[in-house]
Amino acid sequence: MYDVVIIGSGCAGLTAAIYAARANLKPLVIDGHEPGGQLSLTTMVENFPGFPDGILGPELIENMRKQAKRFGAEFKAGVVNEADLTKRPFKITAGKDVYETKTLIVAAGASARMLGLENERKLLGYGVSTCATCDGFFFRGKPIAVVGGGDSAMEEANFLTRYASKVYLIHRRSEFRASKIMIDRVRANEKVEIVTPAIVEDILGHGTGAVEGVRLRHPETNAIRDIKLDGVFVAIGHTPNTTAFRGKIETDANGYLIASNGSKTTIPGVFVAGDVQDHRYRQAVTAAGSGCMAALDAEKFLEEHSAESASFESARQSSAAVPAPAN
Repeated sequence: MYDVVIIGSGCAGLTAAIYAARANLKPLVIDGHEPGGQLSLTTMVENFPGFPDGILGPELIENMRKQAKRFGAEFKAGVVNEADLTKRPFKITAGKDVYETKTLIVAAGASARMLGLENERKLLGYGVSTCATCDGFFFRGKPIAVVGGGDSAMEEANFLTRYASKVYLIHRRSEFRASKIMIDRVRANEKVEIVTPAIVEDILGHGTGAVEGVRLRHPETNAIRDIKLDGVFVAIGHTPNTTAFRGKIETDANGYLIASNGSKTTIPGVFVAGDVQDHRYRQAVTAAGSGCMAALDAEKFLEEHSAESASFESARQSSAAVPAPAN
């Protein structure tokens, strides 16, 4: 039996673990789909407070993990495939292991949708990125591409013109899913060149360890075109890691868990943090902040229910101590 089980070991989950462990709650952290979260897939992080020279993403995650362990957090590898939240204690199943817990913090994150190219994974963090606000600075004065056709792609293309010498917006169809106002902003930006319809066949440069360009195919004519550039931002959306909680915790239309009044869900004792409930900001610092909130909310919940249990037990003992009336 655990006081707190935390699902996910990215910024949100590890911050929750640090706070819960310091509160002597001895939390269990289940690593989840992507141990370390999105930061474990990136290189230099320059916008996390307290590191003026930046820090490597995996190093930041490892430091947070060590910090949580120092205060008594326990870690288990595995992916949660079932959760019984109908009554407390909750039962969490990860593979063949079943854990019981008084409170639950879901910080399972969201996985960026990728193009599925072999070089895409090999160059992730070395010119391929899924976060413009995280990595745009590294492409100052360089040509780059944004792949996607929704509002996120439009927003990232516009944002990246602050740094890049040129932004190619690549989409497989001539029509965009994005809203008209976002499309108009991109079309009005002279640093953006729209390339449609075009399918990204390959990301060039694996042999050099850095992105050198993209190879595009016209979906109708099959004509091949190579564009030389230094970075590729994949902006085709994210998928929240919520499969085990569908139909159990309230979600929005896109599957993100819904939090209200801090990190609380509609199930007492279940809290959410990080990208699993945040489809807007998706930053390491906001994930860490929400992990802190979830741990504090869980701690308060346990205190309140501990007081209730103690009051009930005291009343029971007092009642038992009263002698029965004589006949």
